[in-house]
Order: sequence, then structure tokens, then C-alpha cells
Amino acid sequence: MMTTRGNSNSLAPRLLLSMPQLNDPNFKQTVVLLCEHSEEAAFGLVLNRQTDTPASSVVSLTPPVEADNGLQLWIGGPVEPERGWILMGDQRADAEAVRVCDGLYLSTSADLLRRLLVNRSQGRTRLLTGYAGWGAGQLDAELAASAWLIADVQLDLIFETQATQMWETAIRRLGAEPSMLQMGHGVH
Repeated sequence: MMTTRGNSNSLAPRLLLSMPQLNDPNFKQTVVLLCEHSEEAAFGLVLNRQTDTPASSVVSLTPPVEADNGLQLWIGGPVEPERGWILMGDQRADAEAVRVCDGLYLSTSADLLRRLLVNRSQGRTRLLTGYAGWGAGQLDAELAASAWLIADVQLDLIFETQATQMWETAIRRLGAEPSMLQMGHGVH
């Protein structure tokens, strides 16, 4: 994972903002953190699909975590929904994590997950399940078909904007009016 740093054609790390005509229910009005992009594949995490499910109620650790500290589960995408990801805005010295970009780190550490579920303060942390994945050329074809807008990673958008407002806020930050983005206008 995260092998695209040397790939000059890689779009990662960036944000993908779905265009209104993208009607796939998994991606309608989504903001996706594109973590990896190469000729072979692309990997990302949907950032604005918050659930009402407490993370402690679905995480299976041995021994089990008994307390619920309020950390909620987010849907990272439709691929491998049983797989968990910890997205952090801070690099924790004691955590196994991969740097996505400045100020964003990704981990799958069970030890870190346990600490997050037990401690009260989570800071800039999201627990996501599943991910968005594209096969060879698939994301490039979707980009050519104007299914996505591309934006720079914005930490305040990711961690401080309400999930329900994230897509619209990101589109407006690009200088576009979401209601004006329609099929056939050739917005890239």
C-alpha cells in the first residue's frame, strides 16, 4: 500500500468529489480520499459516510472492549466492508501507520484500535470500514467521463466539516455551485 510516491502519473494523494450525475449509491455526493493511484489500481476512502453505529459494537477484539467511548463507525467504501481502517490527523509515535500526506496517516493496527476504543479523546481520528477500489484504468476512465472532480487534500474539510456538508463545501471551495454541475457541461 502507498507505493505511488515515485509514480509521476499518480493523482494520489488528492480528494475525489463525485459529480451529481454519478448515481452509484456507494458514491453519490461523496468525498473520497485517494490514497493510492497507479496504472494497475487505485485505492481510496470515502470520507463523508458517517453511521450512527458505535465502533465498539462492531469491532471484534480479543479480549473484547467493554466500554463505548463514542467513537463512531464510518463507511469507507463498498469493497471489503469487513476490513477496518484508522485515519488519523496526527502521527502517533506508538502506532504503526503509513503517511498518506502531511497531516494524514492510515493504520490497521489492532493495538491502536484498542487504545482508540478505550480512551476518551480521539482527536482527529476516524474508524472506517471498507474502501473504494478501482481496477487498472477504471478510475482514469471515470475521470475522463467527468464522474469526479479533483481537489487538494484539506484537513479541515476532512476533520472539521460535518459529514452531511462535506461534499457541498468541497465543491464550493473549488469555486463551483453544486446545483450548476450537470452532465454535459464538461467540468473537469
